[in-house]
Amino acid sequence: MTSYALRPQWKTVPRRRVRKSRYRTMHIAEGVLSPMVLGAGFLVTGIGTYIGIRQMRNEQIIPCGILAAVFFLASLIHVPIGISSAHLIAAGLIGIFLKTAAYPTIFTALLLQGIFFQFGGITVLGVNCATMATAACLAGAIFRLISRYNIFFAGFMAGALGVLAAALFTAAALAFSEEGFVTAAKALFLAHTPIMLAEGILTGGTVAFLARMRPDLLTR
Repeated sequence: MTSYALRPQWKTVPRRRVRKSRYRTMHIAEGVLSPMVLGAGFLVTGIGTYIGIRQMRNEQIIPCGILAAVFFLASLIHVPIGISSAHLIAAGLIGIFLKTAAYPTIFTALLLQGIFFQFGGITVLGVNCATMATAACLAGAIFRLISRYNIFFAGFMAGALGVLAAALFTAAALAFSEEGFVTAAKALFLAHTPIMLAEGILTGGTVAFLARMRPDLLTR
């Protein structure tokens, strides 16, 4: 789904009067979310990362590194869309190949982005990871559920719905911080509709190719 770099222009006024910035990406910037939402994000990310590491197999270590690099680079490249911008997150591919290992993989990539590029931020690391890693896990589950019927369609749905789920989770996090779910969801959906299509086609094409050349990679 995109780097939700929400950067409100803070002034010496109450939160309710702070002007809302334009919804841009799937990463949420620091200074936007309430402490309760930040804590919940770290809780979900902590549990998910623990489970992901415990369930990670030795043969998944290299794919984790590769897909972490893919996520790191893809989510740094913003594509202008109207007055907003969006970026790839590869949620479908990560969920299909890594399952619950998506949590430590995305967490590592987001941590490095926050340290080296101040992208997103450290305090919102838990929420950003929770929204995108949970979306990746759901995308992987959708793929495994319908891949028996048509492999390309299953990959397309996993890629597209992975972006959609991440956008909805991000909107929900904003809603619990008084940002308004409907407004955030609408803005995220509109900004990321082209990304949904792009990730759907990319994910569908990738899994269809691997199903012919290396089907064992899709059954691990």
